[in-house]
Order: sequence, then structure tokens, then C-alpha cells
Amino acid sequence: MDGLNVIAAMPNFVAPEVKKFVAWDYVVFAILFLVSASIGVFFAVKERKKKTSKEFLVGGKQMTCGPIAFSLTSSFMSAVTVLGTPSEVYRYGASFVLFFLSYTLVIIFTAEIYLPVFYRSGITSTYEYLELRFNKIVRLAATLIYILQTITYIHFTNNFVFMGFAVTGFDLWGSVAATGIVCTFYCTLGGLKAVVWTDAFQMIVMVAGFVTVLIRGTSLNGGSAKVWEDAHEGSRLNIFDFDVDPLRRHTFWTIVIGGTFTWLGLYGVNQSTIQRCISCKSEKHAKLALYLNLLGLWIVLVCAVFCGLVMYSHYKSCDPWTAAFISAPDQLMPYFVMDIFSSMPGVPGLFVACAFSGTLSTVAASINALATVTFEDLVKKGFPNLPEKMSTWISKGLCILYGVLCTSMAAAASLLGGVVQASLSIHGMCGGPMLGLFTLGIVFPCANWKGALGGLLSGISLAFWAGTGSFIYPAPPTKSIPLQLSTFNCTLANSTEALVTAAPTEASERPLLADTWYSLSYLYFSAIGCVGCAITGLLISFITGWCSKHTDAHTHTHIYIYTYRNKHTFA
Repeated sequence: MDGLNVIAAMPNFVAPEVKKFVAWDYVVFAILFLVSASIGVFFAVKERKKKTSKEFLVGGKQMTCGPIAFSLTSSFMSAVTVLGTPSEVYRYGASFVLFFLSYTLVIIFTAEIYLPVFYRSGITSTYEYLELRFNKIVRLAATLIYILQTITYIHFTNNFVFMGFAVTGFDLWGSVAATGIVCTFYCTLGGLKAVVWTDAFQMIVMVAGFVTVLIRGTSLNGGSAKVWEDAHEGSRLNIFDFDVDPLRRHTFWTIVIGGTFTWLGLYGVNQSTIQRCISCKSEKHAKLALYLNLLGLWIVLVCAVFCGLVMYSHYKSCDPWTAAFISAPDQLMPYFVMDIFSSMPGVPGLFVACAFSGTLSTVAASINALATVTFEDLVKKGFPNLPEKMSTWISKGLCILYGVLCTSMAAAASLLGGVVQASLSIHGMCGGPMLGLFTLGIVFPCANWKGALGGLLSGISLAFWAGTGSFIYPAPPTKSIPLQLSTFNCTLANSTEALVTAAPTEASERPLLADTWYSLSYLYFSAIGCVGCAITGLLISFITGWCSKHTDAHTHTHIYIYTYRNKHTFA
């Protein structure tokens, strides 16, 4: 009743003793950093006679498809996948596996539509294309948005993994400093080649960590058949939900459609991805790298989903999150690892190395991409006649600058609460409008620069409107209810009940859009930004006069490319 306090009886559980990191765990973890740093030193020595900025930033465009494929998978399957996906499956079920459809569509679109344009243009920064297609203003606007987006995402990724591993007793400040120093070290010394080959090594570590957890967890819980049976009984295998309600957090349509837009913004037009693809020695190698990378994405996704099912089988009768043994769902996977490997020193260190491999590869690739974009789109535009030696030193200096900045932001993230979800959604809120901008230029030859700039601003406004509103007014619980979790077999303390007085809560007033526009699934933020940018851009172009300059039909993808310079041909 309103106006009365409610007395609630809450069980008081005793957390089982879970061991912390020991010396061997730190040794395994340290080996990851030493190998990563050594790769940077190796390429610094090997490439010491090649002093051009192009060698440093895009590896002289002599890379092969194998290491690029490993690098792409490692960079985009970061700590978010290692820690977040198993937790997602544990709480909501295995519908997350439907992302394999999104990944497939994303790779096909990237390889067949977007990549050929960037590769054949001979550019180093994807945003140079925007100047060729539109003008300098559009290029500058997109560059600044990308820098903001990438720095914010690094801030989120670091905070996510550091907070997640708090349950292991792992030193927070030491891990922040070590990650920042090592990434900056090998990025600055070895350039893109060091980043790519280090990513390849870290991809192997990531898969090894997942497989180790799967083998140990499955054996402890009665084998794969028993794990599957537990998942079925717990409704974790209800994968196909064809509800078309866009407010539902995860359905078949939100994952396949919304997920495709979100990941296409990350793959199709993202500097970090395209920079590595155009470093390949041929377009064929670049496309093959993307398709091999798809296989890697599938493998990591399946490993992460099965880890979530194994974790549910292990904790189906005593959920550590509900019982308050851990403070956040992000800590479920590290808690599980420390639990099942408590008698095997060194193995938890392997899993931490697995998660940090994703973090290192993401941070390193982002630092390299940020340095490239800043140098190509800002420094070279202001100082076009820089000598090669000076260009190389500036590129390395930018790596150091962004390394320090990203490390500082990670440290600040550990002191700030409530910013993680906002940082995660920044990819959809910024990536979607950017995807719409490049799609305007590539697919619609009639779009002009006024339409492009207006569309970009419109797309960002729409995406941030929906995203910001969703943080202020979260969707109703009925749209994202976790599946049932039990504490039936958790051990109760001597004092089995604690009386808690809960003050009455009055329903806060919600605006008209709170249960509609603001309650959209977060996976649709990118689609909103992309479609909003494209439609607005076409309308403005129509009003201000279609682009009537020379167009050149692309013979393979049947899209139209427009360029200001004769030397940039795409046929």
C-alpha cells in the first residue's frame, strides 16, 4: 500500500571461498605481455631501413591474408566477447548465437561493396574518400567523429575488463598501466606489422583460453550431454524468437537486422578494419582475409556461447550474482574461472591472458588507426610538404600520444560509475551515421556534399536522441527480463534472515516517448543513424540540386563511384 513501509525478509548467503591469483597466474599473464612487446621489437629491428610513413601505417601494402584475418578477429572479439557474451548467454539464453548470421551479412557487404572502393582508390585513411567524393568539410566532420568514437570505445573496453577481473584479486592499476605501456610500446616501435602479428598471437591465446575453460567446465558438470540437458531445462536453448516488437532487447530480428547495421558500421567503413585490409598486397588477399576472419568470428562466438551454457550448468542451483557473491554480471566469467581452476595454479592466468589478448589487440589496433587518421586527415592537410622522415616521426609520436590518452582514460574509467553502458552504445550511435554517410557516397551518385553533411548531422542527432533517451528512461522490465536464476542450493549464513525496511517508491512520471522511441532495442541505434543519414541526405540533395558531376560505373558491384581526380579510378 502507498505510504507504508514494506518489511522484506532476505536470505543472507555465505560466499564460497574462491582463491585469488597466485604467482603462477602472474607468470602466465606476464608471458603474454613479453611476447607482445617482443614482436614490436622484432619488427622495429627488421623494418629499421624502411622509414616511410606508409611502411609504418599500412605495412607497405605487402601483408598477406592469413595474419590480417587473425588480426581482424582478435581486435573485434575483445574483452566484450570474452566476458560479456558468456554472461549474456547465462542470463538470457543462447539466442546470442544468431549473431553468426549478422557476421555473415556484414562480411559479404564489406568484401563486395565497401572494400573495393577503398582498396582501388589508393588511399590510406577511409576519410580521404569523403573528400574525393564530397569535400573537405565532410571529411573533417567524419574524422573528428571517428576519433571521439574510438577513444570512447577504448575507454569502455578497458574499464569493462578491469572491473570484470576485480574478483580475481588482480591489481587494477597495474593492469591499466601494463596494458597501456605494452600497446603503446609495440605500436610505436613496429607500426602496423607489429600490431597485425601481435594480434595473430593474441587470437591463439584467446581461443586457447576459451577451450581450456570449456574442457574443464564440461568435465566438472557431467559431460556435454548433461550441460545440454541443463540448458534445455533452464530454457537457455530457446534461440528463435520471431517477435517483431522492436522494443524487445534480443529477438531474431533485432539481432540479425540491428546486429548487421551495428557490425557493418564497425567493419564496412571503420578505419581500423579497412586500414588492415588495404595493407594487403592485393585486393584478392584483402577479400580472402575478410572471409577467413568470418570463420574466426564464428569460432570465437561459438566458444563464448558454449562457455555461457557450461557456466549455467555449473551455477543452475546457486547463482553467484543473485546471491551477491559478485557485484556485477560482468564478473560471472572470471568468478567461474577462479572457481573451477582453484586447484590448478597458472590456468586462471591463461584465461586472464585470453581476455587481455582481446583488450590488447583492440587497443593496439585503435591506437594505430587513430594515429593514421590524425596524420592523414589533419596533419598532412595542414602541412602537405612534410619530408618522409619527419612524417614517420610524427606518426610514431601520435601513437605515443594516443597510447597515453587511452591509458589515462582507462584509469579514469575505474573511478567513474554508470558510464559503461553509454560507452558501449557509442559504436551504434556514431557508427550508424558514419555507415550512412559512406553509403550515400558509394551507392547514391546523385547525393551532393550538402546532403552528405546534413545527413550525417541528422543521423547522429537521431541516434543520440534514441540512445540518450534509453539511458535516462530505461525500457520496461518486460522487454528484457533475464531467465530464471536460482539460489536454492546456496549456503545460508547462521543468521538466515535479515529484515530490510523498504521505503515506498512512487512511479516516476515518464514522457510519452519513454515506452516507445526510448525503449527501442540498443541494437537498432546504428540502423536509426544509418537510415536517418541516408534519407535526410537524399532529401537535402534533391532540394539543393542533385550531384551532376561525372560518375563512373563499377563493373563488379554495380555501384556508382564519383571522384574529383582522374588518378582515382575504380573501374
